[in-house]
Amino acid sequence: MSWLLPALVLVPFAGALVLPGLPDRFAVRAGVGVALVTLALAVLATYETGTTGFGRMQLEVRTDWVPALGLQAHLGMDGVSAPLVLLTGLLSVLVCLYLTRVGPDRNLVACVLAVTGGSLATFTALDLLLFFIAFETVLIPMWLVIRIWGDTTQPGGTATRNDAASRFVLYTATGSALMLLGIILVIARTGTSDLTELIERGGAGMSVTTQTVAAGLIVLGLAVKTPMWPLHTWLPPAHTIAPTAGSVLLAGILLKLGTYGLVRVAVPVLPAGLQNVAPWLGGFAVVGIVWAGLACLTERDLKRLVALSSVAHMGFVLLGVASMTPTGLQGALYANIAHGVVSALLFFVVGALKDRHHSADLSVLGPGLRDRLPRLGWLLTLGAVAGLGLPGLAVFWGELLAIAGAWQSSALGALDRPYAVIAAVGTAIAAAYWLRVLRLIWQGTPPADQAGLPDATHHETVVVLPLVVATVVLGLLPGPLLSTTAGVVRLLLPGGGVVP
Repeated sequence: MSWLLPALVLVPFAGALVLPGLPDRFAVRAGVGVALVTLALAVLATYETGTTGFGRMQLEVRTDWVPALGLQAHLGMDGVSAPLVLLTGLLSVLVCLYLTRVGPDRNLVACVLAVTGGSLATFTALDLLLFFIAFETVLIPMWLVIRIWGDTTQPGGTATRNDAASRFVLYTATGSALMLLGIILVIARTGTSDLTELIERGGAGMSVTTQTVAAGLIVLGLAVKTPMWPLHTWLPPAHTIAPTAGSVLLAGILLKLGTYGLVRVAVPVLPAGLQNVAPWLGGFAVVGIVWAGLACLTERDLKRLVALSSVAHMGFVLLGVASMTPTGLQGALYANIAHGVVSALLFFVVGALKDRHHSADLSVLGPGLRDRLPRLGWLLTLGAVAGLGLPGLAVFWGELLAIAGAWQSSALGALDRPYAVIAAVGTAIAAAYWLRVLRLIWQGTPPADQAGLPDATHHETVVVLPLVVATVVLGLLPGPLLSTTAGVVRLLLPGGGVVP
């Protein structure tokens, strides 16, 4: 099966190159076909990995990339990457399917497939430089999605759209530069860019000072993409301006690149350095959880509110990573997937509401959503109660495990329990802002000027149905995902993550 991972990465890239030469309608349908093939390959790769064990790297393939420098294109898959590969394949299909009825544009679909290919390459790369390059290829098509297809109805029109796109590029390019410096430092000190070898060494060959400097640079670079407070300010404008397809990709896939990099690179390659950085990382994480929650309590634009809530949810992922415990790291990985599913569901629903009302302002959207648009109202309610961490739905398990990991963390020192308590307060704030949204638009007397608006179409329902199912299944049956990540988590943590 040495062909499987290269095919998984190259198929969406090939589709992205071919589609711009086809007519719009045919190209969008062909894009759905390419995305379906990619998802099928992702499922097959996950199955093959699972048959021999998610705890070890599987399906590895190496080929010379830059022989003069001794660099190889090295791909592989394990229990950390497999769920993200599946999530990327699923969201690619749903976004392409969504675009068949909503503004079909061959170039937009090509950008979606390019984001898919770059993300899959990032999640399977086992060479630091290949990881970095794959990471960067995702940013260009995402910038184009915001810059070309972004919303111009916001105050400021085209200038606002250009500002959001430029801010996205400026922040991500700065983060990339910092990450590259950290990667170069690791390669210079160890003499290799092979991630499997670096993980096996566990920081051997690098002093604690070197590890701390490299960890600081890499964590800062990846934190921009996550996004971590206060480096998050590019995210709300990008989400507000981006089309629905762009917001789904940004929240469901791109934010996961940063957290994946922390788990794949910072945790196992620079354990001593990350342990020194962990109290700071955890501190920014919990501040982000509370700050974003408080901002959501006053936010009037529903799309921007969902974007700000992502800062809070990703804060739990960062807290789980900072704990450097098996429980916390599994919580981070679970919350990563859960956020990708729930945020994609919410952005699809908010996009549908915005298309009908030509605004995402809460005062324009409601009240009386339950009576006017019951299907969209119920979908929004499901996303909201999942987002506030209701037991039995996807988000609950990741946040609970992240808090539990922080509570018992030695890496966080004396701040372990204060951080855990602050994060728990953040879950209460999340309940407050989502219940506020539902109070404002779920019930009440519908405005007379909004009578007759169409409810969710069959097409929109088909697009979001897999996300609804995933939200419920992840909440009721956490075992399969936790068992997928359990073995590899202990291999990534120094000393198996044993708390002294």
